[in-house]
Amino acid sequence: MVLAELGGSISRALQQMSNATVIDEKVLNDCLNVITRALLQSDVQFKLVRDLQTNIKNIVNLDDLAAGHNKRRIIQQAVFNELCKILDPGKPSFTPKKGKTSVVMFVGLQGSGKTTTCTKYAYYHQKKGWKPALVCADTFRAGAFDQLKQNATKAKIPFYGSYMESDPVKIAVEGVERFKKENCDLIIVDTSGRHKQEAALFEEMRQVSEATKPDLVIFVMDSSIGQAAFDQAQAFKQSVAVGAVIVTKMDGHAKGGGALSAVAATKSPVIFIGTGEHMDEFEVFDVKPFVSRLLGMGDWSGFMDKIHEVVPMDQQPELLQKLSEGNFTLRIMYEQFQNILKMGPIGQVFSMLPGFSAELMPKGREKESQAKIKRYMTMMDSMTNEELDSSNPKLMNESRMMRIARGAGRQIREVMEMLEEYKRLAKIWSKMKGLKIPKKGDMSALSRNMNAQHMSKVLPPQMLKQIGGMGGLQNLMKQMGSAKDMMGMGGMFGGGGGGD
Repeated sequence: MVLAELGGSISRALQQMSNATVIDEKVLNDCLNVITRALLQSDVQFKLVRDLQTNIKNIVNLDDLAAGHNKRRIIQQAVFNELCKILDPGKPSFTPKKGKTSVVMFVGLQGSGKTTTCTKYAYYHQKKGWKPALVCADTFRAGAFDQLKQNATKAKIPFYGSYMESDPVKIAVEGVERFKKENCDLIIVDTSGRHKQEAALFEEMRQVSEATKPDLVIFVMDSSIGQAAFDQAQAFKQSVAVGAVIVTKMDGHAKGGGALSAVAATKSPVIFIGTGEHMDEFEVFDVKPFVSRLLGMGDWSGFMDKIHEVVPMDQQPELLQKLSEGNFTLRIMYEQFQNILKMGPIGQVFSMLPGFSAELMPKGREKESQAKIKRYMTMMDSMTNEELDSSNPKLMNESRMMRIARGAGRQIREVMEMLEEYKRLAKIWSKMKGLKIPKKGDMSALSRNMNAQHMSKVLPPQMLKQIGGMGGLQNLMKQMGSAKDMMGMGGMFGGGGGGD
């Protein structure tokens, strides 16, 4: 996850405070000093950090807190709320509606990743059921149309541009008109960037904006500039009606926190953050879930959204049935690995689970985990139906393992490693045996059947501790709410461990 270092520092400070026998003024000050230092290193403006420290001290007045108050919980909540305040611009942005044509114009400086971000934005909405289209009105940069064409073709998104026409306004108008006739409901216009803020750029942006009358203007900004983002966002806002901001390259810079807080100070909502070069390394930015993940507290609703994206509704009852029977086969493991890979970057998914700090999945390790899953799946491709559908580990004798290794082009020890992973997951899966599956149409009963006691047997001890023991787990179960959410649990327990 982005800002792993910042989140790790703040989480450790809160953990050290929680481990203290008595929470007094010194313990609180030590905790706040570590948090302050981490925020300043992330290039958050000094005034914002100082205000955060003062506000937390005012909220957590240790002398006034009566005995019996949970001081740790109050301090954690105060830190959470103040971080949210720093990152929250206090106003929502325009949201396009499916079926109704919306024109979105992208603006920004050259090198901020604007053209790539246009395609990521289109791809994200395409997966959600929109019909997007891309228009390249960037006639200033050589190769801009080629880049957009290549990205759009890869993502199977219609595009429009011209090698001959040099007037960006004409291209933008023609493209928008064409895609309106084709009933596209999200038309994205990519405009020219410049090396620096200059009058010619702002004038061209204004002309394209007047001609296409966009419903939303998105400013794309590179996170590496840190708190200097404030001036840049303000300058663009004064020139065109910037309605939202996307901050890119959050994976490679320590100044990301500074950039996010600086943009929030301009009262411009950040709607997405770019976390890598690939199409799916693009996250919705929602302040509370973001801070929750930053502090290792997870984002349950985000995780469930991912589950529902990859496990179709018609497959969920079947998955639950398998879960209740407790028989875990290699075929089920294969299917759950497929689901994990469909969810996008593993680190991004794991940071949504309470108890998984962002630091547990560094960038290099994430790629390694994905490669391991693919390697295991290649070995399973060399298995017979009998082997895939059996839940008897004794079936796998040496000659079978040698055949699988040869077929997959791997060594026998790698097949043994994969089978060990299978046994580990089968053990977790078996603990869910006996989960009562309600009749079709009575899914609300499922949340009553799956109680905290049941869940506590399944979760790793470290995760249970981070959630806050049985009490915290009961609160989490309430958060999980509807049975619809519970349906996705099979995906979590079937595959979650595979990325270790």
